[in-house]
Amino acid sequence: MLKVSDRIAGMEVSPTLAMSQKSREMKALGIDVINLSVGEPDFDTPDHIKKAAQKAIDDNYSHYSPVPGYVELRKAVAGKLKRENDLEYTVDQIVVSNGAKQSITNVILSIINKGDEVIIPSPYWVSYSEIVKLAEGVNVFVYAPIEQDFKITPEQLEAAITPRTKAFLFSSPSNPTGSLYSKDELRALADVFVKYPDITILSDEIYEHINYVGAHESIAQFAAIFDRVVVINGVSKGYAMTGWRIGYIAAPLWIAKACNKLQGQMTSGASSIAQIASVAALDGDQSTTVAMREAFHKRRDLALEQIRKVPGFETREPNGAFYLFPKVSQLFGKANGSYTINNSTDLSLFLLEDANVATVTGEAFGSPECLRLSYATSEEQMAEAISRIKASVEKLK
Repeated sequence: MLKVSDRIAGMEVSPTLAMSQKSREMKALGIDVINLSVGEPDFDTPDHIKKAAQKAIDDNYSHYSPVPGYVELRKAVAGKLKRENDLEYTVDQIVVSNGAKQSITNVILSIINKGDEVIIPSPYWVSYSEIVKLAEGVNVFVYAPIEQDFKITPEQLEAAITPRTKAFLFSSPSNPTGSLYSKDELRALADVFVKYPDITILSDEIYEHINYVGAHESIAQFAAIFDRVVVINGVSKGYAMTGWRIGYIAAPLWIAKACNKLQGQMTSGASSIAQIASVAALDGDQSTTVAMREAFHKRRDLALEQIRKVPGFETREPNGAFYLFPKVSQLFGKANGSYTINNSTDLSLFLLEDANVATVTGEAFGSPECLRLSYATSEEQMAEAISRIKASVEKLK
């Protein structure tokens, strides 16, 4: 019998992409669906970046690019890391990939052997666990509830470490919670890692520029663990360039070389045109990024005000990204007569069918008592969506 490999059969479909697809299908049928499941800015790529791409086409950047990326882009990445984060990297320590998801996959496949453990704070981005499974690693989830602002403690981290622990993978600001670790909180985690020199730390900082509390803090800033930290970032969120598919790592040289080797056999270099556009994003005018962050900040405040009026939704104030992650377990066991809410997946499906609002179940992120809503949409659409959610939830008794 012809069948797919065990690794593919055992892999979950991305719930976020599945819900977005479902909402698009309903819209195609003429149903007025408001999509709060999407994980991308609703802004257009800034003009100066698009013009750089147009010039790259005219300048015939139409050939294969170097596997780790054009030198000019890797220099721009290194410059950005020094300028904005006070982190020193050489060009050879930078590897550009087809989005930050490939960057993470490259690192995990390069350092994880069968049976190696990867500690992942939960809630976590949906793809983390599947990437580790693909590498035949073992996911070790450390749960941080809403009462901890979805952030793990040093004590929890140390309790999860075993002789098989090979890596630690987290994001700050976080998808799905919007929480971010302060400098003191990161220092406390770094102090734990100092005791365990064989653990590599993967720091996903893709939401760095969507931060409402001030300067971004990276765990790579601590000298005692710097040579074991891989910073993962890209241009998708901060520059509204999700479709351009450019991510990158800044890593210890041995990891960068391994990722270069792997990528050379998998995809080779990323899009030549998108790379040149990304140079303009990193080196050019940052005012559009600031304006986008300010717009998201305003939307966050409005969304919080509205969502707190929904019965059974307990919500903390997120300090980054563009998601709300309310705890909704108060609604479990309630019904509208024909539909019973047993978990957050039931609630997400109920809201899609009854309110025509697409959300993502918290089960996808390792937090089954929560629901993720994106406010990367217009203020009018967001207000209408939350109004619909409130009306539907009020039907549950």
